Amino acid sequence: MNKVKMGIIGLGNMGSSHLKFIMDGLTPQITLAAVAERMETRRRKAREIIPQDISVYEEGSELIAAGICDAVLIATPHYQHPGLAIQAFKRGLHVMCEKPAGVYTLDVREMIKQADLHPQLSFGMMFNQRTNPLYIKMHEMISSGQLGKLKRVNWIITDWYRTQYYYDSGAWRATWAGEGGGVLLNQCPHQLDLLQWLCGMPVRVRAFLHEGKWHDIEVEDDVTAYLEYSNGATGVFITTTGDAPGTNRLEVTGTLGKLVCENDELIFHRLGVDEREWCVTAKQGFAVPPVEVIRIETDSSNPQHVGVLNAFASNILHGSPLVADGREGIKGLMLSNAMHLSSWTDKMVSLPFDEEEYLALLNLRRASSRIKEDQDLVLNTSGSY
Repeated sequence: MNKVKMGIIGLGNMGSSHLKFIMDGLTPQITLAAVAERMETRRRKAREIIPQDISVYEEGSELIAAGICDAVLIATPHYQHPGLAIQAFKRGLHVMCEKPAGVYTLDVREMIKQADLHPQLSFGMMFNQRTNPLYIKMHEMISSGQLGKLKRVNWIITDWYRTQYYYDSGAWRATWAGEGGGVLLNQCPHQLDLLQWLCGMPVRVRAFLHEGKWHDIEVEDDVTAYLEYSNGATGVFITTTGDAPGTNRLEVTGTLGKLVCENDELIFHRLGVDEREWCVTAKQGFAVPPVEVIRIETDSSNPQHVGVLNAFASNILHGSPLVADGREGIKGLMLSNAMHLSSWTDKMVSLPFDEEEYLALLNLRRASSRIKEDQDLVLNTSGSY
């Protein structure tokens, strides 16, 4: 094999973008073999831009069973991700899954279990923000100890502004039965993944989720969450689709300084001495450690989705590293599920949490959702941001 024959399942916003990347020649190790999409209008549009010999299916399961692909890219509504991935693994296909990995962790665990039964198959997650040089540099600096021991992380990510028109554009949007959640599950999977990638998983979460606070929707559109880590560090994660103008500011503080990522810039406030040492040795009550403010230079390349796809193909063909292994998708979802569970039960939640309890409470909301789980209605669309 010198090229990966790819099938794309779902031609919504992201699926159609991935199709364009391939058709524009941005993924030289990938060739398009087939697409699948339930909406007839999208299938027609796809036929206008792909070669006539490319197969077009209505169902992702049909594409998987056809035996004409080496790999599939799953870009469908959230609930479908684990089921389609499991089908693909059983057919011996490599899998690239769009975010999130799924809606609830129990379902994603089944997907991971099937991936583990086929270790020869590549399994990637579309965490394209891990290709951002700012976050790559933060990861390097934190993991290498340049920041010292983690003390605090604060992320205000409120530049997701959405109007009511956005939510009204699809009956499945912002419903428990259609999407399985709101801003945490639709807009924030990348940030929740980055949060755990940079700082590790917290051990306790207390969250306050407001459902339909700023829009006429049934799921959360305003979130404030408090995090505790095993070493005593704490964090706050704030997000909403209701702020204009919004903010995207990430601060990570350690005993040796603070990293601030905002406005496409990374600033390191580097202490001249470890704060913990300074605290017990300083001879003045208000003295602060000497600090140097450094603007961190990074590699300017930021390949995003194309970078993830090319790494996926190289992993299949040459064994080179993935941007993100698909098994890591459960970590950010655990944070999302834990935040929901904390808010629903009005209590602190320890990780790992009771996943059966989470699913039971989610199912209660799905049962009373504005849009019932009519498969033709809820799933006859492709996922989008």
